[in-house]
Amino acid sequence: MATAETTERRPADAGRRIASHVIARREFGIFLVLVALILYFNARNSAFTSRGNWATLVEYGSPILIAAVGETMLLICGEIDLSVGHVYALTPLVLYQVAERGYGLWAGLFVGLAVAGLVGLTNGLITVFLRVPSLIVTLGMFSVLNGISLLLSDGSQQTTPTSPTFGKIFGVGDYHTFYWAFGLMLIMHFVLTMTPWGLHTISVGGNRIGASESGVNVDWVRIGSFMQCSLLGGFGGILTAQHIGTTDPLQGGTGLMFYGVAGAVIGGTALMGGSGTVLGAFVGVAVLTVLNNGFTLIGVDAFYNDLFIGIAILLSMALGYFIARARGRVQ
Repeated sequence: MATAETTERRPADAGRRIASHVIARREFGIFLVLVALILYFNARNSAFTSRGNWATLVEYGSPILIAAVGETMLLICGEIDLSVGHVYALTPLVLYQVAERGYGLWAGLFVGLAVAGLVGLTNGLITVFLRVPSLIVTLGMFSVLNGISLLLSDGSQQTTPTSPTFGKIFGVGDYHTFYWAFGLMLIMHFVLTMTPWGLHTISVGGNRIGASESGVNVDWVRIGSFMQCSLLGGFGGILTAQHIGTTDPLQGGTGLMFYGVAGAVIGGTALMGGSGTVLGAFVGVAVLTVLNNGFTLIGVDAFYNDLFIGIAILLSMALGYFIARARGRVQ
């Protein structure tokens, strides 16, 4: 029969177990950094937590999150894609070209995503079968796609074709892009943690030879991860084009790619593969978005913006690393 002391101890033990589980999460360290940044910027400027600024934050960060989710899956697999920023720009331009020729928006959506998938397939095939490092392959593809985007648009910004129904589904309106980004993040978190594809992605990134000997189709997982990344990047471009009403051949590019990779890495994804979480990418992108927005609100000169963001990224990663080490000593 349980004593009163035992009964009192059980809730305390359960509380400690829950706390230990939360602290043990890979994302916990960088989440503390995010909370600290929010408190700091709100203390400096109370407008930071205003409703209007929250809308600005989520709309700015949503396409970065979509790209970061794709990059996270690819980095876990042991590869990287530097061309995703120009897939982001090219896909809505393809939709524009198809729709302007009278084939309709839905046909444009299908063809645009098919082109994005083809880009990922090409990156994967060259990387896997020609054994060219993905860093080099996607760097070359970065320039190829930039050139194609400029040719398709004549180097100028185009008005995005839309309709009330299509626009309402794909990004027109407050928070619509965020709903898509958050939903895709949850789906990919499920894929990574609860499906064979996610397990195979982790195993290929962690030990390619061991995964192959275990029966995993390593080549397909790597190629599929490239296609996954490009499709997400292209879809993010369509959402942004619908949301802002224009299609720009220079949107995305280096900035989107950098923030996507940085968000994944800040969130705990290993550059060498085999380790990472989609939820961590979400927190990492949130850190980058808060930094960019917060520096603007507190009046940091635009010329210093990138400098301070770069320093803040390094400090955030270092603090997250030390928190993770401290967490390991506590366990």
